[in-house]
Amino acid sequence: MAQLVRAPPPPATSLCFHPKLFSPVPRTRMAINPTNTSPSFNSRKLPILLFDIMDTIVRDPFYHDVPAFFGMSLKELIECKHPTAWLEFENGVIDEEELEGKFFKDRRPFDLQGLKNCMRRGYSYIDGVEQLLQDLKQNNYEMHAFTNYPIWYRIIEDKLNISKYLSWTFCSCMYGKRKPDPDFYLAVVEHLKVDPASCIFVDDSLFAY
Repeated sequence: MAQLVRAPPPPATSLCFHPKLFSPVPRTRMAINPTNTSPSFNSRKLPILLFDIMDTIVRDPFYHDVPAFFGMSLKELIECKHPTAWLEFENGVIDEEELEGKFFKDRRPFDLQGLKNCMRRGYSYIDGVEQLLQDLKQNNYEMHAFTNYPIWYRIIEDKLNISKYLSWTFCSCMYGKRKPDPDFYLAVVEHLKVDPASCIFVDDSLFAY
């Protein structure tokens, strides 16, 4: 449910990256000691890997489970939901109670806890992704979530324990910004203290670019 207004994802996705970023020899980053202008090296391995979560690492329940929960088709759900309520929830502008009050255009009541339980049941690793994360972790890559998602990311974490592989560092609900807002990307590299060229962002949709 990372983006409620986008069309269902294509059946297959692909990832392109510059092969030189994955050097056989881990690169290090030069830092300047603030009390001494002589350069020093730290052992931070580059590139840093940034992962979208929904439909990149975790199956998104929105396209099948959530319409079924409401007894609707996906098209019907998109037509009757409030156009901005979920986006506001992802940005941390509204809380769960406010989402419940305006999820639908006509403000009809619904079972919020039931919806959360439905989504929890639907969260699972995309096939093959957990093994990939394990391999990257064993090779000491620094990995962070970089995702448009509300506070319900905690439900995903509680079920799948993704933090054993990567940090939930960059969630839209924490920053009040969503991809593809350039300020969100700038906040990431400022937080990480690296050049953009030292990061690889993995996503299932061109929407984020």
